[in-house]
Amino acid sequence: MNSDEKSKDKDPLDPAQAANENEAAHGRQGLNQGGAYVDERIGLEVQISELETQAAALKDKYLRAHAEMENTRRRAEKDVADARNFSIAGFARDMLAVADNLGRALEAVDPAIREAADDTFKTLLEGVELTNRELAKTLEKHGVRLLDPLNQKFDPNFHQAMFEVPDDTVPAGTVKQVVQPGYAIGDRVLRPAMVGIAKGGPKAGSANGGEVDKSA
Repeated sequence: MNSDEKSKDKDPLDPAQAANENEAAHGRQGLNQGGAYVDERIGLEVQISELETQAAALKDKYLRAHAEMENTRRRAEKDVADARNFSIAGFARDMLAVADNLGRALEAVDPAIREAADDTFKTLLEGVELTNRELAKTLEKHGVRLLDPLNQKFDPNFHQAMFEVPDDTVPAGTVKQVVQPGYAIGDRVLRPAMVGIAKGGPKAGSANGGEVDKSA
């Protein structure tokens, strides 16, 4: 049997069947393309998620580094301020003894003796008074302030109670006598004022202010 006869024996494709086969072929091609698109989209979403995670981690590192730099800057500024304000604390504390001695010398002179004294002695007293005032001004210029709390409310941050004074005319805890004035530099106590406080009167309110640095 020749080729012509073989072709005659083969049934021709039905047009509907041919259309179905063609449509099926196109469908398979579309599925293949759709699957590739889905795979590509999933891959891009994974990459985006990884990039977002990396970006979040970098942002967190940046914020932590920035916060640490700010803390370091603030600590440095505080150290500089403390060094500037408290660098003379030791010297100032030593000078308090000089101020105390000058004050005691002036208090030891009875007013009557002062009035009856000759010009030389009066000039000497004036020199001591001038020295005492200049010393006080110099200490104040460098941030050292006098604590003389007479008739003020007792504050344990700045005052040291030595004894109690019976007095019901003022609230209990009022400073009625200053045995020795105190000194402070900023909020740091160089020496607390030694005082006598009243008792017997109405109770005074709690002292204002927070804790004070006494490490100078």
